[in-house]
Amino acid sequence: MGKGRLEAFSDGVIAIIITIMVLEMKVPHGEDLTALLPLAPVFLSYVLSFIYVGIYWSNHHHLLHAVTHVNGAVLWANLHLLFWLSLLPFVSGWMGENHFAALPMAAYGVVLLMCAIAYTILTWTLAAHNATLRAALGSDSKGKLSLALYVVGVLVAWQAPWIGFGIYSLVALIWLVPDRRIEKQLHP
Repeated sequence: MGKGRLEAFSDGVIAIIITIMVLEMKVPHGEDLTALLPLAPVFLSYVLSFIYVGIYWSNHHHLLHAVTHVNGAVLWANLHLLFWLSLLPFVSGWMGENHFAALPMAAYGVVLLMCAIAYTILTWTLAAHNATLRAALGSDSKGKLSLALYVVGVLVAWQAPWIGFGIYSLVALIWLVPDRRIEKQLHP
């Protein structure tokens, strides 16, 4: 089957995820800058989560650009990814509202880890029937490093939540530059 409906559905879900995240930020009741200070943790968690959703959207686009058809396994793998991404507004809000406390920070990291695992499963599922994509992905050292950093971030977040936040931010920085492996393989 064609990939058009999968792309359209995924884009719609991702747009809703971003919308939910921004709607969770409440307007301050004051008119000066000090009214914004209590919202700083919520805003910071929103920014990191927005960056993550953007990274997934961009890489999802590149990934699907490499294929022309999808099957049932790909549909389910994609839904698996969207499920974990849909939890980002909840854990992002929880983390921000509780000023980056240990449990919300660790939960945020678990959701990021599960998003990464789901994305990895999606790539494997797509690459199973696409030699070009398999070649482009190669050993996926960037993906493996990210998974390891998420695990470390979750474990560290229990004792030092801000260091966990720093590790999650580091992974986002690693992925901020779009993954060009697929483009290079498709357009040498």
